Amino acid sequence: MAANRATLAALTALAPVSWGTTYAVTTEFLPPDRPLFTGLVRALPAGLVLLALVRVLPRGAWWWKATVLGALNIGAFFPLLFLSAYRLPGGMAAVVGSVGPLLVVGLSALLLGQRPTARHVVTGVVAAFGVSLVVLRAAGALDVPGVAAALASTASMSAGTVLTKRWGRPEGVGPLALTGWQLTAGGLLIAPVAFLAEGAPPALDAPAVGGYLYLALVNTAIAYWLWFRGIGRLTATQVTFLGPLSPLTAAVTGWAALGESLTPPQLAGMALAFGATVAGQAGPRARPARAAERPERSGARVTAPCPAPANAPSRQGSA
Repeated sequence: MAANRATLAALTALAPVSWGTTYAVTTEFLPPDRPLFTGLVRALPAGLVLLALVRVLPRGAWWWKATVLGALNIGAFFPLLFLSAYRLPGGMAAVVGSVGPLLVVGLSALLLGQRPTARHVVTGVVAAFGVSLVVLRAAGALDVPGVAAALASTASMSAGTVLTKRWGRPEGVGPLALTGWQLTAGGLLIAPVAFLAEGAPPALDAPAVGGYLYLALVNTAIAYWLWFRGIGRLTATQVTFLGPLSPLTAAVTGWAALGESLTPPQLAGMALAFGATVAGQAGPRARPARAAERPERSGARVTAPCPAPANAPSRQGSA
């Protein structure tokens, strides 16, 4: 059981690791200053491809549930993340985003009945501190709308992660279909905002086409499928504690591919954040047999003992 859970956590971790490569891909291959168009291209084509593969549409209440989840995890999260990335200095948005595990701990207590533990709170604080050492740069004047957008994007993804866990999936529907529903709904919500704010799509050269294909297929379709699959089988808290791997991957990618340096404080922050990620995977304590026999909430799947950071072109590594 422990080995299976470790394998599942490792596969789920590939999602934030993939999201951490977005900064390098965006700055090296994509047109500048088109964050909403980038979010649209990441979400909508990937969602439509997945829908074509599974050929399953929502039924009944799942039309509005999929729309809500798509808005929280994609449609609202992407634009708010982009706004915070362009208005905040350095990696400040990533630092604000690193409080996501703490928000998920609180929302899990309200919506899932999971009592927060001191270990989870301490681990969340350590993760946020470690991320701050990795990404935070020299101080600048904080932009209030930028901070508000960063907090709102983090709250949106955190709420989407917990609601995804609470609602589960309809009977007979797999995580691939659920991912397609959310990406399509989120992309349709982003589309009018992108065209109103940024106008017609830009001209694309071969590197840009390759970059968008990578973002849509690997960085979004596959990554979000792994993410939502993990939410269905792990606890919401375990999944969200994988989030710090995104800014850590962004820092390593910048060092390995873009020639950026890593300072001793950054290396110490990486060790702290990675240690918090590992500690966050510890499973819940065993419950009495009667509790284990209770039927799950309506729509939820039977799981093993139970968000993400479209990314902005910023050194944050958020989904």
